[in-house]
Amino acid sequence: MNGFDVTFRDERDWVNFGETYVASEAFRALFRDGMALVEETAAYLDGEGREESRLISRDATLGYAAESMRLTTLLMQIASWLLVQRAVSEGEITPGQALQEKTRVKLAMPEPVRAEALAMLPLRLQALVMRARRLHARILHLDTLISDDRPTPTTRESPVAAQQGLLRSAFPGSAH
Repeated sequence: MNGFDVTFRDERDWVNFGETYVASEAFRALFRDGMALVEETAAYLDGEGREESRLISRDATLGYAAESMRLTTLLMQIASWLLVQRAVSEGEITPGQALQEKTRVKLAMPEPVRAEALAMLPLRLQALVMRARRLHARILHLDTLISDDRPTPTTRESPVAAQQGLLRSAFPGSAH
């Protein structure tokens, strides 16, 4: 034995990345950046983007419509995830309730960007698409870390502790 006790007596001994992260300044910055990107994109698509879409080729118009719809969907996923995590941070919902929200808010992996189709679009839309995709990839990663870190009813006990308990019950008189 090396002198380190690595057993978790209960979930109060755990350092929960998700709860720590959503309460951090890093999350608040991510939230501000994400929501600002949502607002910036909406303003672009409703204003300057409409003007730019009239100036592109007929072939690019279909790509513009498709990419702006994909972008809007991606940003809706981002905003929903950010709002759920902020609700956890502010104590409005529990981390368990946030996990249940995942069934309603699907963070789907977006289709790959076709470089030739993207190149036909206005530069500002290209930039917004790439920024949204980077942010979405970051959120997917964070979501995995947070989800994997939250105890579920089936994973509250350490697998090692569960096996030790089985051994103790199988060999009740043996030394520990």
